[in-house]
Amino acid sequence: MPDNLTPEQRSYCMSRIKGKDTGLEVRVRSALHKRGLRFRKHVKDLPGKPDIVFSKARVVVFVDGDFWHGYQFPSWENKVSDFWKNKISKNRERDAGNHRKLREMGWTVIRMWQHDVQKDFEACIDRVVSAVRGAEVKTKSNQEA
Repeated sequence: MPDNLTPEQRSYCMSRIKGKDTGLEVRVRSALHKRGLRFRKHVKDLPGKPDIVFSKARVVVFVDGDFWHGYQFPSWENKVSDFWKNKISKNRERDAGNHRKLREMGWTVIRMWQHDVQKDFEACIDRVVSAVRGAEVKTKSNQEA
């Protein structure tokens, strides 16, 4: 399917798309902060620059858009142009590689999909809080031993 925009128009449209601090990300961070959790954002030293990083608990959170990160991509990849197939496939490969690297480094990785956050926001927040608080308890008990 040919693009209906000129390269300049497409470039402009793409430049308007936010990669950081999306509305969903800000909403998740705000809820976590209200629950008393403190974190860092977009840590460049970690693979994939996770959206939210709990350093002491060694927990990272990615808030991923369904389209950009290809949620259930095989079921809809034939509905997009070759350009998008290639782009989303590369995003998925990069995400999987970063996930693996973080796990190998001893981090707990939580991936929140856009549709999950929109469907049951509190459950998503509870999942992160539980992982962080659980890791903090383990760390504390290891220090006391």
